[in-house]
Amino acid sequence: MTPSTIEIAGAALFAVAILHTFTAKVFERGAHRFPVHAGIWHLLGEVEVVFGFWALVLVAFIGSTAGTGSAVAYLDSRNFTEPMFVFVIMVIAATRPILQTTKGAVALLARALPLSGSVGTYFLVLALVPLLGSFITEPAAMTLAALILAERIFSGNITERLKYATLGVLFVNVSIGGTLTPYAAPPVLMVAAKWGWDLPFMMAHIGWKAALAVLVNAAGVTALFARELAAHRPAATAAEAPVPFPLVLVHLAFLAGVVVFAHHPPVFMGLFLFFLGVAHAYARFQDRLILREGLLVAFFLAGLVVLGGQQQWWLQPALMSMSSDAVFYGAAALTAITDNAALTYLGSLVEGLGDEFKYALVTGAVAGGGLTVIANAPNPAGMSILKGYFALETVSAVNLLLAALPPTAVALAAFRLL
Repeated sequence: MTPSTIEIAGAALFAVAILHTFTAKVFERGAHRFPVHAGIWHLLGEVEVVFGFWALVLVAFIGSTAGTGSAVAYLDSRNFTEPMFVFVIMVIAATRPILQTTKGAVALLARALPLSGSVGTYFLVLALVPLLGSFITEPAAMTLAALILAERIFSGNITERLKYATLGVLFVNVSIGGTLTPYAAPPVLMVAAKWGWDLPFMMAHIGWKAALAVLVNAAGVTALFARELAAHRPAATAAEAPVPFPLVLVHLAFLAGVVVFAHHPPVFMGLFLFFLGVAHAYARFQDRLILREGLLVAFFLAGLVVLGGQQQWWLQPALMSMSSDAVFYGAAALTAITDNAALTYLGSLVEGLGDEFKYALVTGAVAGGGLTVIANAPNPAGMSILKGYFALETVSAVNLLLAALPPTAVALAAFRLL
C-alpha cells in the first residue's frame, strides 16, 4: 500500500501528538518559567487538549493541500459517537445521586472486611468498580472509580508513588474489567457482532480470566501499600444531604437508557438534554456537573478519531503480518501508541482470520489498555478527574507507563496461560 501525502502527514502528526503526551510536564513547567504567556503553556500542557490540537493541524493541512471541501468531507467521514457517549456518560455517572449510591455500597462492603484505615475501600474500588464496567460501560466505571478515589484516597496526604501505582492499576483493571460482556469494552464491541462473540462466549473464554486478573492486581497493589493505606484517613468533607430514593431511580434510569442506546447519538443526546433539565430542577441534590471535564475528554477522543483515521495504511499491514502468538504481544504494545478499539476494528475488516488470531488480537489489545492515556477510551476520563492531585497537576506519561507494566503483565499472563 503506497501512502498518500496526507496519510504520511497524518502519521507524522500522530507521532508528534504521542510525543507531546509524554512531554506534557515540560509545557507545565514553561507556564511557571514564562508567566506572561502562562495561558498558552497551560493549554498545551493539558493532556486532553493534545490530540485535538494536532487534529486541528491535520485538518488545516488537508484543507491547504486538497481544499476545504476535502477537509470537511474527511471530518464528515469520521464517527464521533464514542466521544459524544463518553461525555454524556461521564456527566451522568458523576452526579451526586449515582455517586452517593456507589459510595454507600462500597462503604457497606468495606465495613464487612477486617481491614483497617482505607485499605478495604481502596481494594474494593480497584476490584469491584472496574468489573461493574462490564454492565454500565467502561467510561462510567472509570468515572465512578476515579471520583471515589479522589475523595477517599487522593485527597489525603499520600505519596506520589501510591498515586501512580493506583492510576496504573485503575487503567488496566478498567480496560480488562469490561470484557465480561460483549457490549461494554470498546475493543470487544468493535468485533463482537461480526465474529459472533455473545455473552456466553465472553464469560467462558475471556471474562473469568479478566475478573481473576482484576482481583489479583487490586490485591497486589493493596498489599504493597497496605501500611500507608492503613494509616491513611480521608480528608474531611462536608456532609451531603441524602438524595431521595425516587430521584436516585430516575438517575439510574437515565444512566441505563444512555447505556442501552450507546450507539444511537440522537437517542442518548436527547436523554442527556432531558437529564440536564431534571438536574436543574433538583439542583439542591446535585453537585457541580463535570461538564468541563467531560468536554475536555470528548475533545481528546475526537482528536484521536481524526488523527487515527490516517493510520490504517501502516497499522493494518503491521498487524496482519504477525502470527497469532506475535499479535498477542504486538497488540498490547501497539495499544500504547494507538487506541485499542482501533486495533480490533482493523482486525474486524480482514476476512478469514482464525479463532486463535481473533482471541490473541482482542485480549492483547485490552491487556495493554492501561499503558498510556491514549490506550483505552475511558483513560482520559480518569486522568481528567485525578490529575489535579499530582505534582504540577500533570501526570507523567513515563511514570504512568512504568506503573502500569506490572498489572499489564498480570493481565497478559491471565489471558495467555489460563
